[in-house]
Amino acid sequence: MPTTDATAQPPPAERADRVYRVLQSLRTSFIRIGVVALIFSIGGYYLAESILRLLQRLTGVRLAAYGIPETFFSFLNLGLAFGVFASMPYILYAILAGVQPLYPTLNRRTMRGFWLAAVVLFGAGVLFCLNISLPYGVQFLLEFEGPNIEAIISVQKFVSFCLLFLFGFGFIFELPLAMILAGRIGIVTYQRLAGNRRYAILVITIVSAVLTPTPDAFNLAMMAAPLYLLFELGLFGMRFNSAAKRDAV
Repeated sequence: MPTTDATAQPPPAERADRVYRVLQSLRTSFIRIGVVALIFSIGGYYLAESILRLLQRLTGVRLAAYGIPETFFSFLNLGLAFGVFASMPYILYAILAGVQPLYPTLNRRTMRGFWLAAVVLFGAGVLFCLNISLPYGVQFLLEFEGPNIEAIISVQKFVSFCLLFLFGFGFIFELPLAMILAGRIGIVTYQRLAGNRRYAILVITIVSAVLTPTPDAFNLAMMAAPLYLLFELGLFGMRFNSAAKRDAV
């Protein structure tokens, strides 16, 4: 029975046409994403004070504004971030739908499955950060206060710190899906990744150090540990997918 090779490349002219159509589609999608995110951001601005109180309650920090416009810009950042978070299902759908013509072997049903998984993983990363990484990470850093030192943190720096953590964990949790997708379209194989775990650990450590807003080992470990577990989960998914493809042949 003939099979379709996911790694087979179309003629250069056909592939160039596909790339052009994808770029055109993505351009339109990015305009729509901007409009959707802006609409959610307007609502997010009015929720910014409640979001800030939630972050304060989770972390237990005292905040202060060290400039007249600092609180306003902090609320603006929270509103924009809320718009991006609320738009994330549409953002992920638009990106996956835009690049799908480049890989015809990934049918719409498969892409819908990837989209659903991407939304769930991003949400799981944000929730993990809100309930575990962010509160424990901040409390660990605050334990270094001495008897004569009380941390009163800038609102703007606190908001930036929290948003970097939240976005970082949201996208990091997409790692298993990215690995499985890369395996499906032939960019990398399970055997190659599994045989280079030591290099993966090095890359994970470097990425965690870059994404962690503070230089301490505790917060680095709070990001590196789940990232490595996600890497192993991605390997398991790639192995399962490879076995399923062999059985289908």
